[in-house]
Amino acid sequence: MAKIKNLEGLSDQDINHELANGAKFISFNYCISIIVMTFRRSSDVYFIKAGESTFKYSIPYTLLTLVLGWWGIPWGPIFSIGALFTNLTGGKDLTQDVLKNQK
Repeated sequence: MAKIKNLEGLSDQDINHELANGAKFISFNYCISIIVMTFRRSSDVYFIKAGESTFKYSIPYTLLTLVLGWWGIPWGPIFSIGALFTNLTGGKDLTQDVLKNQK
């Protein structure tokens, strides 16, 4: 499992309280292309508190994909559109996977 970011200063009790209020564990996708090779990857996992926007966390991965993702033929544009869609709709929710692996 990837490193979980944005947990600094939170106790297990704080995390459980936030999760009960709607917090989530989210990852973002990005794509990098080098002419005939395209790499599709996921970010580390971010803990997003209830009511917090994912936008500020998705910006670096979205910009990376916009600049470097399109150039590989044929998968660059396909993977880039997928990554952008995922990031702009809030990222990939991994909450259940993280909780299952923590037990």
